[in-house]
Amino acid sequence: MLGKLLRRLDKLVTQIEEWTLFIIVISALISLFANVVLRYGFNYTLAWSEELVRIVIIYSTFVGASVAIKQGAMIRIDAVVQMFPRLKKGLTVYTHILMLVFACIMVYHGYKMTHLQLITNQKTIIMQIPLVIIYAIMPVTGVMVFIRTVQVMIQDIKSS
Repeated sequence: MLGKLLRRLDKLVTQIEEWTLFIIVISALISLFANVVLRYGFNYTLAWSEELVRIVIIYSTFVGASVAIKQGAMIRIDAVVQMFPRLKKGLTVYTHILMLVFACIMVYHGYKMTHLQLITNQKTIIMQIPLVIIYAIMPVTGVMVFIRTVQVMIQDIKSS
């Protein structure tokens, strides 16, 4: 029962990650391509294109962190593990716990920052996108990072 629920949750989160990354990166590429054509072909530039790319970089970084956890591609320093191979299991558990704490911090402070943007009703300069939409990625990916870390921990427990 729990395994089936976790597989379904994994499939749902994977779909969200993949489609989010696909849509935002394609939109950035199209706007950048249009901007380059207009700039060099017609001596005209789109001001909103650069703002869109900035937002895409923010979103892809946060969503990419969740993907990196799932794929085991997070940056690590493993010099201690290479010197003391017996500590690998303990250090792995320790890093997972730290990642769970980090995810909780992302959710808590991301919620506070998002709530502040909601109250102040600030918008981006050119596209007039409410900043609450941009800041909302932080608590959302905090939850996704938490879910992915728990999934990796369960996989580690099953494999050992």
